[in-house]
Amino acid sequence: MAMVTVEDMGVMVLLETKLSLRPVTSETVRAVCALEVHGEQQGFVATNAISIAEAYYDKSAWFRAIYWDELLIGFVMLSEDHAQGEYYLWRFMIDKKYQGMGYGKKAIETIIEHVKSMPKARELTLSCVPGEGGPEDFYKKLGFQFTGKVDEGEKVYRLAF
Repeated sequence: MAMVTVEDMGVMVLLETKLSLRPVTSETVRAVCALEVHGEQQGFVATNAISIAEAYYDKSAWFRAIYWDELLIGFVMLSEDHAQGEYYLWRFMIDKKYQGMGYGKKAIETIIEHVKSMPKARELTLSCVPGEGGPEDFYKKLGFQFTGKVDEGEKVYRLAF
């Protein structure tokens, strides 16, 4: 749980809020697919509809909607190989309306805790397309380090536990 201060009519109120990763359901799939990044970010992440479709054909896919309390704010998809202890952040997005507010950082922290609880987890890896407006600096600030590898034009990062 996180604490957030909100000024309401001149009075500071401390609200308890919680970020959660929830299964995408038949009731929520349309709302999850409607989430969008800013136009200039679209080349850095696939749409949630594409991600969900891919997940249904890949046994290693684990995907969730990201909520802040009851507010749908994003989407995450991991590739999880429990036998090998390999965990890869396949997709991650925060809707354009909620970027720059700290939700992404909190979501990644929650994802890291999820991965740490998995069998044989030693690290979380990810890859991202380099470029202006891309997520590289965001991941670096969270402790991910460039491995020196480039996979299909994407730079590979890792966070060791």
